[in-house]
Amino acid sequence: MKQPQIFIPLFFIGLILSGINPKEYFTWFLEVSPAIIGLLILVFTYKKFEFTNFTYFFILIHCYILFLGGHYTYAEVPPFEWIKETFNQSRNNYDKVGHFAQGFVPATITRELFIRKNVISNPSFFNFVIISVCLAISAAYEWLEWGVSLCTGDGGDAFLGTQGYVWDTQSDMLYATIGAICMLIFFSKKHDKAIQYQIQTQ
Repeated sequence: MKQPQIFIPLFFIGLILSGINPKEYFTWFLEVSPAIIGLLILVFTYKKFEFTNFTYFFILIHCYILFLGGHYTYAEVPPFEWIKETFNQSRNNYDKVGHFAQGFVPATITRELFIRKNVISNPSFFNFVIISVCLAISAAYEWLEWGVSLCTGDGGDAFLGTQGYVWDTQSDMLYATIGAICMLIFFSKKHDKAIQYQIQTQ
């Protein structure tokens, strides 16, 4: 499949379903906004830079993670409530899935941009810079969550989603870093094949 347009209707199906009777519309809006902004950026830059289907696929997966978290709030996603109760955990850890993706997907995007635009010529620094970029994105998102919480008070608590865990911010960034590392270790070869195919078929 060369045409990535199939991902757009799948995006809107997920977005619409997540917006049907969510727990809190304000929290839903905050959680799905990054996905909507990301879609707009990809659409407006599509003619200048078309990513591989490999990258678009994982971007869509990340969007669905945001949609699910927005619908239920990250503290109450049902499967992770079951995990919480079954394994006697102190909190619903679905947000850690989101932050893992927050490292994995930006690593995929950054890696493809770096390779196809030849941003870094020295391979010794290649993976280090990618992980650094992902960690910077994760830290910036934590600032955003903090800012929204300060501006909205109780209305932003569900968006912040700490669930009383004092190390939530630090663990979020750790999971994002792990996500970026996992992408580079386990998916680089598949990504390279997808990039090569994209270049050959353009």
